[in-house]
Amino acid sequence: MTGTARTAAPEASRRGRLRIYLGAAPGAGKTFAMLGEAHRRIARGGDVVVAIVNTHGRARTAEQLAGLETVPPRRIGYRDAVFEELDLDAVLARRPAVALVDELAHTNVPGSRHAKRWQDVEELLDAGIDVLSTVNIQHLESLNDVVEQITGVVQRETVPDDVVRRADQVELVDITPQALQRRLAHGNVYAPEKVDAALRNYFREGNLTALREIALLWLADQVDLALAKYRGEHAITDTWEARERVVVAVTGGPESETLVRRASRIAAKASAELMVVHVVRGDGLTGVSAPQMGKVRTLAASLGASLHSVVGDDVPTTLLDFAREVNATQLVLGTSRRPRWARILDEGIGAAVVRDSGKIDVHMVTHEHTARGPRMALLGRHERRLQSWIAAFVIPVVATGVMALIDHFTGFEGQHTLYFVVVLAVALFGGIGPAIVAALLSALLLNFFFTEPRYSFTIAEPANFVTTVVLLVVAVAVAALVDAAAARARESRLASQEAELLALFAGAVLRGADLPRLLEKVRETYAQHGVSLVRTDREPAQVLGTAGSAPPTSMQAADTVCEVDDSAYALLLGGPQLRARDRRILTAVAGQAAGLVRQQELAAEAAQASALAETDRLRRLLLSAVSHDLRTPLAAVKAAVSSLRSTDVAFSPEDTAELLATIEESTDQLTGLVSNLLDSSRLAAGVITPVLQPVYLDEVVHRAMVTLSSGGSDTARNVRERIEVDVDDTVVGADSGLLERVLANLLDNALRYAPTGPIRVGAGTSGDRTTVTIADCGPGLAPGDTGNVFAAFPRAGDHRSSRGAGLGLTVARGFAEAMGGTVTATETPGGGTTMVVELAAAPARVPR
Repeated sequence: MTGTARTAAPEASRRGRLRIYLGAAPGAGKTFAMLGEAHRRIARGGDVVVAIVNTHGRARTAEQLAGLETVPPRRIGYRDAVFEELDLDAVLARRPAVALVDELAHTNVPGSRHAKRWQDVEELLDAGIDVLSTVNIQHLESLNDVVEQITGVVQRETVPDDVVRRADQVELVDITPQALQRRLAHGNVYAPEKVDAALRNYFREGNLTALREIALLWLADQVDLALAKYRGEHAITDTWEARERVVVAVTGGPESETLVRRASRIAAKASAELMVVHVVRGDGLTGVSAPQMGKVRTLAASLGASLHSVVGDDVPTTLLDFAREVNATQLVLGTSRRPRWARILDEGIGAAVVRDSGKIDVHMVTHEHTARGPRMALLGRHERRLQSWIAAFVIPVVATGVMALIDHFTGFEGQHTLYFVVVLAVALFGGIGPAIVAALLSALLLNFFFTEPRYSFTIAEPANFVTTVVLLVVAVAVAALVDAAAARARESRLASQEAELLALFAGAVLRGADLPRLLEKVRETYAQHGVSLVRTDREPAQVLGTAGSAPPTSMQAADTVCEVDDSAYALLLGGPQLRARDRRILTAVAGQAAGLVRQQELAAEAAQASALAETDRLRRLLLSAVSHDLRTPLAAVKAAVSSLRSTDVAFSPEDTAELLATIEESTDQLTGLVSNLLDSSRLAAGVITPVLQPVYLDEVVHRAMVTLSSGGSDTARNVRERIEVDVDDTVVGADSGLLERVLANLLDNALRYAPTGPIRVGAGTSGDRTTVTIADCGPGLAPGDTGNVFAAFPRAGDHRSSRGAGLGLTVARGFAEAMGGTVTATETPGGGTTMVVELAAAPARVPR
């Protein structure tokens, strides 16, 4: 090691900090930037060591390593080669303040403590050691298929997105495609002989541009999540215009699709994120239609928008609260569907939103359904209570003034009738209390101004007293009917709201939402900061799923608790207190969430039972299939050994050599069978991890032939004479060891099933795929046998089963698929069988 001063070891109780240098493509300069940061920290007196860094032959990167303390790598032998891996124990023993670990997504060689390098990094962080690391965007697990679609290259090494998201710092090492191509052309990335091929394939300008955009967008999303977390932790509700977001409010009415399309065009011009929000109001005024909302959901998905539902009786406030929570910069609304006279009495949602929007820009979109919507309801509106009491005093007084002007045209009967109209109007508008006040006031005004003797409250005529009583009775009766109708209307609205919310959550489950997404929908709908589902029959309560920034983990920490009836599950919510009607809905949702958990548990149990049944079936098939293959060579070995040890017979040298050859051949058969069994178990366990790199096909074919030739001189001569190889200088992207086993098994299969005639090995490349063919002139395959030939064990009626357990072809196909390839069987023109192996053309993957 090159020495540097050591500082105090980091405290074991403190988890280390992870800093990741993210690049869009190999050669962007991630490792160079990481080494530069190491030099800067050392200049400030930091304790920094290089745990593992691969220069890939790049001179400038190697220069940066000079002067840095380096922990020698651990050397691990694997398949006749020696690999250098991170020596985790040595780094932990050294306990530096900062360790440099290159290539976070790297797959460790078998024999290492962990399968992946990012797991090594996790152990270093747990030990309190800060880590600087690097990763390319194509190695993120969520983007693996996207990068493959763009570049045509399968990335076998991946790292979970969550590992990178949890990093304390993610720094993008950015470079333009043109600059990276120049760097490549100057030999700063790959050796000169590899430059032309790289520029024609992976490093095309279009590929690099797409990868750069993916990296920028992914990092922008992570920054956005960090900003949302910061705003939530600091209770910031003002809009920060860090990124354009457009929210469009829909009612579920016929104009909803028009609004979404218009909002999509607005969002596209600003390169903004689009969110569609529906306020579940349940008052009969929003024109909610389940089929129409289904169309809106489909349209939103096709436009790349997200659909959200929130609960709120005050629509303007609910809309603005949602817009501020998601940090929206623009809000799109449709013009009112109410007639003009209704807008005079009530400003409407649009005007209220514009008035209170603050920094959020509001777009009012016209549509053909304006003024065709439902009319304003006059019954049971709590916000009109004050107006009702004012009307109870004002209307009778105004009516008295009007009747005083026309007193000489009307008599007592006309005045009496007009006061009846006044009382009925107040009763319809205000309810029982204002109606009684209006009736009493009207009776007094009628008696004082229009009943003899005038200008006194003396009631001289019994009919006038009857008039007063009738006014009161009519007012109370009409107001009671109005209140009863309003109460039924409120119940209907609440039932409508509950039905819509239950349909919303049930629809989410039916559309495949898992537990986290269902909990997130609950959190968003009821404006909670955290939601969790827990099992209450365990101590402490077991958290089964969470959503939000600060989900409660115990019933004591929750603001709202909804327990599932007759079950040990509870839905915990942290945030504003909810009403009783909301709790009824959430109790049903909690039951749905518990059902999802039970469904997952049953699925896991079923999968486990299925796996056990399959294991038992394979065990029985294995015992049945290999019993003959094991007994035959063992019997031959036993007979030959017994003969050699016999003292009754004197064998000639030729007989002795023949018996020894029998023992050797039988032992080779047993070795091949055991090797195939072990390989089959490795494939079933999913522990095959190919190391893909450019491989010369000719070399691998001849190594496979050497493997087959090891059975004796006759076998070697048979292999050399019968196998014809014509692959030129074909290079494939494969694991050399696995490809050798694939070809050896396929050649062995051809030699056994085609005892005479040549076996031809050929190769050809088309685009980014290379095809290897192994053709024999044997009896060929029976009709419909092209699929069964790769079965792990012989089936009844399989004419090839008598020759063995059928594991060789199964292993060959499994290894090929592990390398991203395929193996298929076809007929050879003129008779025989052709095995076709398809693999990625070199380079199968670009070295970092």
